[in-house]
Amino acid sequence: MTSVWSDPVGLPIGESGAVITVGTFDGVHRGHHDVLARLAALAAETDRPSVVITFEPHPLEVVRPSAAPPLLTLHDEKLEMFAQSGVSYVAVLPFTATLAAYEAEQFVDAVLRERFRVAELLVGHDHGFGRGRLGDIDVLRALGVSRGFGVTVLPPVHAADGQAISSTAIRSAILQGDLRTAAAGLGRPYSIAGRVIQGDQRGRLIGYPTLNLQSPPARKLLPPDGVYAVRVQTPQGPFGGMLNLGPRPTFGDASRRIETHVFDAAHDWYGAPIRLDLIDRIRDTRTFDGIGALRAQLAHDEAAARETLQGLATATTTGPLS
Repeated sequence: MTSVWSDPVGLPIGESGAVITVGTFDGVHRGHHDVLARLAALAAETDRPSVVITFEPHPLEVVRPSAAPPLLTLHDEKLEMFAQSGVSYVAVLPFTATLAAYEAEQFVDAVLRERFRVAELLVGHDHGFGRGRLGDIDVLRALGVSRGFGVTVLPPVHAADGQAISSTAIRSAILQGDLRTAAAGLGRPYSIAGRVIQGDQRGRLIGYPTLNLQSPPARKLLPPDGVYAVRVQTPQGPFGGMLNLGPRPTFGDASRRIETHVFDAAHDWYGAPIRLDLIDRIRDTRTFDGIGALRAQLAHDEAAARETLQGLATATTTGPLS
């Protein structure tokens, strides 16, 4: 079981030290999972605890806010992914201007050695740390030799097109509405989570009642407006559905909403937490010439979403979705 610590001094690390990895881990994608799996394996081999050190908020929100990317995983979502990884502990360091000013050597000595007793450090091939990320892999290896801890640099995990999987590439796919490419990099569908809130119940009037999800924090990355096939994770289990993300121009409503029609379910789930796994994009948002035209389009959307979800179920049974 993974434990989360906000006070690293209290971590129960023995004299033999810990096996550690450090990073932002936005998305906790397939490349990150490779690091976490190797971390847990090395910890087991050396009979040491495994520790993930991550930061909150995202470092760029402190050092260069204008360049801070939208987040694939909010803090709680990221912790949930870590909890499924098999590592022993997750330590969350508040990323402050003071921490950002640490030189590479200072970060290694004050954080990795003094507070976490690093014995082995695993990092990705593009890891950088310390002020201005000037502590590159060569610097880290030299510090490992002089300070007496091992450094293992892991190669990237590649997507089917041969490109290294990265949070940046996954963000780009999501911003283009390419949910299949994003899922291939993440190792799971991209998702939006929140609580069900009261809507205006307009969907009931046209035969397509919807769950209205509270808007996520502004830092959470959302795909383009449109209609999507989704898998809805609810307290009563998973259901298929179709999501309308964005305005409702046919009704003259320009506000951005997250509304999901859930297939074959009659629950309202008001106040309940749900998660929408975004499977594929069906179409753009459009204005229709009246309720009848909208209802006819929704019937087409439902058929397309059900077909997509059935294809996903078949792919899951017969092999990985490509």
